[in-house]
Amino acid sequence: MTSAPIRKTREFALLGVLALLWGSSYLFIKIAVAEIPPISLIALRVSVAAILLVALVAWRGRRFPRRLSDWRMFMLQAWFNSIAAWTVLAWGQRHVDSGLASVLNSTSPIFVFLFTALVTRHEPAPPRKLLGACLGLGGVVLIVGPSALQGLGSDLAGQIAVLSGALLYACAAIYGRRFSHLPAEVTAAGTMICASAVLVPASLLVDRPWQLSPSLAALAAALALAVLCTALALVLYFRLVRTLGSMGVASQAYLRAGVGVALGVLLLGESIALSTGLGLVAALLGVVLINTRAGP
Repeated sequence: MTSAPIRKTREFALLGVLALLWGSSYLFIKIAVAEIPPISLIALRVSVAAILLVALVAWRGRRFPRRLSDWRMFMLQAWFNSIAAWTVLAWGQRHVDSGLASVLNSTSPIFVFLFTALVTRHEPAPPRKLLGACLGLGGVVLIVGPSALQGLGSDLAGQIAVLSGALLYACAAIYGRRFSHLPAEVTAAGTMICASAVLVPASLLVDRPWQLSPSLAALAAALALAVLCTALALVLYFRLVRTLGSMGVASQAYLRAGVGVALGVLLLGESIALSTGLGLVAALLGVVLINTRAGP
């Protein structure tokens, strides 16, 4: 039997991996969406992920549920997690600077807290978690740079789209708790199958993707988005929803902001400004406050 501290450390490590995968998705989306329309990009993302996840389910000897109610739940989860959220985010990123988009998209833990405390009450929502959510968001602002907020309100439609994506992510984190009776890879595969069933026909009708001629770089970015930031990330996501809870898995939004900074330091030898360092500390402290329980 694995001890509780080791299990907790393992889940935190997986949360960091999830933040790394979803943090890198901003770069891949920015490259791909310049040549591939948002609906077609997300359709490609979910369909490739669905194929990989179905193969994983078969390889592990799992079975998909046969009840229609489970597939209705998959469809609603797909709407929250991908069909609506990823489409509005991809569209919003065309009109909003990446720094401001990172800040707006990092508000999902606050939405999770408000929904949990005022509506669902499916898990404890003490003031400590709200403090952690606000502290983490403040950390993101410091990491990205307060100057990113100067564009707030200048392109209202794009900013509302990005903020709506964060709201949908919050709904996904809360609704995802309903799949605790299923293995994570089955939930991820079922969600992507439903997303593909909606987005692929929509792409064919709206974008006529056979007329597109994206570059190799755009296709490579879309493939990385599907394999790493979707198939692999969703398996981790649904596992962490079960182990860390809705607020816990949503807190990776604060870690995502530090991914770019960490990669710049490790790979490019960049230095960290004092404000960025303080932002990293605040973001990490926010994650800790959200995911640690008070003593008896």
